[in-house]
Formats: sequence, structure tokens, C-alpha cells
Amino acid sequence: MTRKRVVVTGRVQGVFFRDTARRRAEAAGVRGWVTNRSDGAVEAVFEGEPEAVDELVEFCRRGPSRAEVASIEIIEEEPEGLRGFDVR
Repeated sequence: MTRKRVVVTGRVQGVFFRDTARRRAEAAGVRGWVTNRSDGAVEAVFEGEPEAVDELVEFCRRGPSRAEVASIEIIEEEPEGLRGFDVR
């Protein structure tokens, strides 16, 4: 089990970033959450099997088709045993 927090900047709000991340996380069995931040970034926490979490992080590097990702910050954290995946 691994946990990664990502902060994605660029044109990442209003382009279905959160909903696409949620659908991909649920399909991969990854738990956590994703939210729009007031500074225009998207922040997410992914918990699960390392390969599945890495797949979500890779998605965040490019985002959905209408997104323009400028940068991504990745922080490794201790897993908390989250359940489900929430859009906040």
C-alpha cells in the first residue's frame, strides 16, 4: 500500500479533471480524494497498490484532453487506510 499527494497546476479546473480522476481511481481500486484549490490548482490524494497509484499520478501529468498541465508536485505520505474516492 502506498499514498501519494499530488498538486497539479495549469489549466486544470473546469476541464473535468476531478471527475476523470475519480472514474480512473475507482476503476483502478485506488482510494482517496480530489479537489479544486482556491489558487487554481487541483490537489489529490491517491492510496492503493503502488502500480495503480502510479497510474493515477501519470494521468495527472497530462490530465484530461482539455487540460493544460503546467507542473505537478508529488509528495509521498504514509497511508491512512482511506475508503472510497471522493470529489471534494
